[in-house]
Amino acid sequence: MFKLCYNFIVMSLITNKKAHFNYEITQKYAAGLELFGFEVKSLRKSQGSLDGSYVTIRGGEAFLIRAFVPPFQEKNAPKDYDPRRNRKLLLTKAEIRELSSVEKTKGLTIVPLLVYNKGRVLKIDIGVGRGKKHYDKRESIKKKDVNRQIKRDFAI
Repeated sequence: MFKLCYNFIVMSLITNKKAHFNYEITQKYAAGLELFGFEVKSLRKSQGSLDGSYVTIRGGEAFLIRAFVPPFQEKNAPKDYDPRRNRKLLLTKAEIRELSSVEKTKGLTIVPLLVYNKGRVLKIDIGVGRGKKHYDKRESIKKKDVNRQIKRDFAI
């Protein structure tokens, strides 16, 4: 998916497909990622996964936990490289304060939504979400099926 934004071409690299299904997203933030060079190359090739990952605040810094980013070339990566290591997120102090208060609130969680390319820089969209109940998930499945059927009917 390409989108023109402030003279930059923004290209989606990795999406967390289950985030909008499992959580009701209320707020979104854009953050930078602190990565190794071979991780950047890997993400630009759309390798990796955000499934099961989340964001936490520790010591006034934000970290992306359990995101899977394989090395670009297996033989050029360090021997002790962990593809699920914690990665630091680059946010402003005000955003970190907001997210830390959100994290302390019961029932809210911070989930990664999307990794994208903005110019030469890799960014990540994170969202504050409340977990959906089972009946909410069934409702969203029904809406998706109805919309799909409507599109099929009008396409013919």
